[in-house]
Amino acid sequence: MTAHVSVRGDVAVLVPAAGLGLRLGPGGPKALRLLGGEPLLVHAVRRLALAPSVGCIVVAAPVDGVSSVQDLLAPVAPVLVVPGGATRQASVAFALAAVPAEFDIVLVHDAARALTPPELVEDVAAAVRGGHAAVIPVLPVVDTIKQVSDSGIVVATVDRSSLRAVQTPQGFRRSVLEKAHASATDEHTDDAGMAERIGETVHTVPGSEMALKITRPLDLEIAALLLRQ
Repeated sequence: MTAHVSVRGDVAVLVPAAGLGLRLGPGGPKALRLLGGEPLLVHAVRRLALAPSVGCIVVAAPVDGVSSVQDLLAPVAPVLVVPGGATRQASVAFALAAVPAEFDIVLVHDAARALTPPELVEDVAAAVRGGHAAVIPVLPVVDTIKQVSDSGIVVATVDRSSLRAVQTPQGFRRSVLEKAHASATDEHTDDAGMAERIGETVHTVPGSEMALKITRPLDLEIAALLLRQ
C-alpha cells in the first residue's frame, strides 16, 4: 500500500475504525453504520479532508475489510487504509506506524465523532504546531456529577467547575505519541491519558458541540437531526 500525502498540510490524522461499537446495537463495525445514508467513517474523513492542515489520513479498518474500506473512501479523499487491531489502542499503534516520516504532528480522531468540524481540527493542529506536545479539545461539564459507591449510595457531589468532557481529535508531537504507545503496559481508550502517564503536560482547546460521540442509538438520531440542519 502507498500512502497518499497532500502537499498542503503538515498533519497526519489517525482514524481507528475497526471496533464493533456494541453499545450502538447489532449491525457491524460502528464506523460503518449509516448516518444520513452514508457511513460515519465517510462523514468523518470528509470533514478531516476539508481541514487545510491535514496532509495524510490513515484509517485502521477491520482486518477483513481493508479493501472494502479503501473502495468506500476512494471517492471521498486520499486515504491510507491499514488493518486494525483487536483494541482501539492497537489500531492507533498500527495506523501510527504507517504514517510517512515527514509528518511530525499527529492527530488521533474517532470516526464516531462524524460531524466534527474542520475548524476544530485546525485548532488542535495549531496548538501542537505552537509548541504543545499534547492537545485535547474539551467542553465544560453541564450536568451535576455525583460520586457513588458500589452499593448505589452517593458519596459526594463533585465540583464540576474544573471538570471537562474530552473530545477528539487529540493532537500530539509524533515522538510523544510514539513514546506513549511504546510505554503502555495496559489498555487505554484515551491517547492523552497515555501521554499523561509518561509525564507529558496536556494542553486544552475549546471543543465543539458538533463533535458529539455517536455511541448509542439515540446519538445517531441526534446526529441525523444536526446533519439535516
